[in-house]
Formats: sequence, structure tokens, C-alpha cells
Amino acid sequence: MSGRPNFVFFITDQHRADWLGCYGHNVVRTPHIDALAQNGTRFDNFHVASPVCMPNRASLITGRYPSVHGLRYNGCTLPHSANTFVDVLAAAGYHTAAIGKSHLQPFLDPKPVCHSAEGILIEEAWKRDDNDYLQEQPGRYLSDGRYEFATPYYGYQHVDMVTNHGDRCGGHYQQWLRQKAPDWQALQDDGNELPHNYSCPQAFRTPVPEELYPTAYIRDRASDYLESRKGNDEPFFLFVSFPDPHHPFNPPGRYWDMYSPDEFDVPLPYEAHVNPPPPMRHLHQKWEHGGKQETPQTAMMLGPDQLREAMALTAGMISMVDDAVGDVVESLRASGHYDNTVICFNSDHGDYLGDFNMILKGALQFRSITRVPFIWSDPMRQTVADTNVLASSLDISASVLERAGLPPYGGMQGRSLLPCLEGGADLREDLVVEYNDGGIRLGFEAPARVRSLLTQRYRFTLYRDQPWGELYDHENDPRETHNRWDDPAYASVKAELSLRLNHQLTAMMDESPKGRHMA
Repeated sequence: MSGRPNFVFFITDQHRADWLGCYGHNVVRTPHIDALAQNGTRFDNFHVASPVCMPNRASLITGRYPSVHGLRYNGCTLPHSANTFVDVLAAAGYHTAAIGKSHLQPFLDPKPVCHSAEGILIEEAWKRDDNDYLQEQPGRYLSDGRYEFATPYYGYQHVDMVTNHGDRCGGHYQQWLRQKAPDWQALQDDGNELPHNYSCPQAFRTPVPEELYPTAYIRDRASDYLESRKGNDEPFFLFVSFPDPHHPFNPPGRYWDMYSPDEFDVPLPYEAHVNPPPPMRHLHQKWEHGGKQETPQTAMMLGPDQLREAMALTAGMISMVDDAVGDVVESLRASGHYDNTVICFNSDHGDYLGDFNMILKGALQFRSITRVPFIWSDPMRQTVADTNVLASSLDISASVLERAGLPPYGGMQGRSLLPCLEGGADLREDLVVEYNDGGIRLGFEAPARVRSLLTQRYRFTLYRDQPWGELYDHENDPRETHNRWDDPAYASVKAELSLRLNHQLTAMMDESPKGRHMA
């Protein structure tokens, strides 16, 4: 057995922290993820760098903010010139593998959102990068057989790609499905949807059986990889990424009706907010007047019955992921590497999932979309059961590298969480969360640019060019129902947090590469 630890890193998509049993949910059953928490450390105040898939996944792997690493919003790409913590592990002799959703490059065909570049001779500030940024695109996976993925891919030496969401995932999964299921076209035909009585938008009862669903594919490929590591002392880092429970709401087989909508409450309706900010009012007016969702990914409001349906289906997808996690952990045990492997569980961002009648995600940085689960289970070290330190997706890179005994590279903005695992002092006093929209929505006149400062007590949120903002006192208002932005009693708090955010933004310059010559 190698003296260096292995790592298995589980990640889900659009999964808020409080939708796990170990984080206090009293309906969703997640015994296998709960077991990781029981044998490790649960981070109770862990937030994303950005509550959007691509930017935050790039922050996780680089340890840098979106405004620094360049993947600012969905549809951008992480430059091939970016170093990642996986690159460092590979350079140190680790075998590195990514199975499932990566989303460091766009996996949908390009569509213009905001403007046309017609008539512009040089469109961008940077010269064209001719590297291949199309490896996650649908066109690479149209042929029979298996697309040979060019590696290393941001440090990964082995890639089994799954793109998109729900039962229509692409990538290597789609090629595998075409081989495994002669009737694959019928399985992906909307006309063959199984009967149900749900009215929730994007609820779809898929005819794809459990064993052919993307979650099962990722489970099996991860187990295959661990089987291949038997008897191999070379350390490894395995990234296991499930596209669920991201919408559409389509858990397969028994997971569809594993939960009833009647088991769920909508405890935080729109009316619970004392003074909703303009984007919330925009969504509410749109809902009241029967307006449709602007895009399939845009936040919207629903009535309580439809929200309960979405909750029940989301719970089904989470339970399927939990079962898959349990199976992969058993495969890790069977490989002989369990006792030398750090297991982590995380998500890329959350979901409003009923808070103030909203669903999905957007510019409003409520805790439901910024706070995500993070569990660190290390069988080789004694760690505290839980910690309330203010932690971030940025910190994962530095933490994995320190645990592997490797130094970070210059320009990392995260901090190692290892001292917190032993009950160490607070990691930081405040934390920034970014949001950059790639389109115009939620009533804004331009793509939203949002920055939040989080402390143990407050959330202070600034919206570019807007006279309004948000300020919540979590000590007295943990559910963020009363915006204190214009409250005279909080004027001094607002001023202090504004100054602290300015200091954070001032420090956010890219510190890499360092100057190596005299001027």
C-alpha cells in the first residue's frame, strides 16, 4: 500500500446542503452519504465560489475565482493554459480519472445570447486560442463505438464523459446507450413518456430503465475503474460526477414514486419575504400573469402543488445517487484501497427548490443556492464530526494537495481545510461569492453582475449599477426573509460590510504569474 492517500471525490449537480439526511432533512433518505459524514467531517457553512455549474466547477479544480480563471459564466471555457490541482497530482505520480459530468467546456451547441459581433474586425481582448475546446460537444459522440478523448484533460489521464442532464445525457454515456439498448431511440422519444399525473414543469417520467440511466452508468464505470486499481500501489484521484439531481425531474423506475409530494412542505412561500428585491418581484409578477420560463435553466416561481411534485422527484434522484455512492464505496472496499482513501462528497451549487416559491437558480444569492454539502472522510486521521468554519469550493484544491503532501501553485485563492478537520480556528472572517450572467433575465437590463460578502452573521450582496442590494442578518433571520439594505438600524453594518467587500475585490487580482525581471 502506498504511503500517499488515494482520493475518491463524489459530486452532484444542483444539490443544496439541507437536502441530505446528515444535514437535517427529515424526508430524503441518504444512508450511504450519511455514513460518509458519520465517518468524517461535515462542513455546515460551505459555499460555492459561484452558484452556477461551469464557473464553480472551474473554481473547484483551479482554486481560483471565476473572474480570475476566466470561466465566468456557462458557455465560456476554462483555458487549456490553466493549471489545476489535478495537474499537480498527475505530476506527482498520481493516476487521475474523471467519470461523469465535467462541464469545463460547453456541452451544448453554441447559441448567441446577448449581441452580434457583426462588423467587428477583432471581437475579443485576447487573441484566438486554437486549442480544442469541443471535446464535450455533441458532435464528438455521433459515431458508433467510442470517441477517443484527448488527454490529459485539465490534468485527468482517464476521462469517461457524461454531458447534459436527465435521461438525455450525452458523451460516452450516449455512445454506450446506443450499444446497450437496440431501442435507444424509443427510450429517448418524448412520445413514449410513461403515464403520470404531475403538472410540474420539466417533470418527465422516463421510459429509460434504472440500469440504463446515467447515474447507473457513472456508478458502474467508477466501480470498473476501482476494480482496475486492485493490486496497484500507484496512488489515484477519482472524480465521480453525477448530473442529478439537476432538472429535468425524471428519476427512473422505482425512484419516480419513491416519495410522495404529500411528504413535503413549502415552509417559505413568497409572502414570507418582508420586502422582496426586484428580481423576486419580477418572477412573482411573471408567475401571476402566467408567463413562461425564459429558458429551461432560468429560475421561475411555481405554486405549492407543483413545488411538492418537484421536491418528490428531486428526492428520488438524490436517493438514486445515494445508492450509487454506496455501491462505489463497496467497490472501493473490494479493491483493497478503502483504508488508504480520502472520500469527499460535494455539489457544484444548490437550488431554490421552493424557497419563496422559486425553483432552480439565478442571480439571487440565497443560501439555498450558495450553500452546498461538503464531507471529508479520511480513514487515516481522526477528525472532528462537524465544523461551522466559513469554507468555499475554492478551498478544495489546496486541501487535496496538502493531504497529498504537495505544495500549491502560485495564484491559488483558496486555503487548506486540513486545520479545520482537527478543530482548528476559523479559516477566514469573510468570503466572496460571484455571479456573472451570460444573458439578460430576471428583469435586469443587462447581464447581471453580482458579488456577495458572507460572514458568520451576515450576507451583503451588491448588484452592479443597481441602487438596491441585499443585507441579511443570519443571527436574527436565518431564512433571509427581511432585507435590511435600507434599514437605518443596519446602516453602520452595511457600511462596514461594503468596505470589507471592497477590500476583498481589491485583493482579487490574478497573482500569477509573478514578475521575474526587473523593470
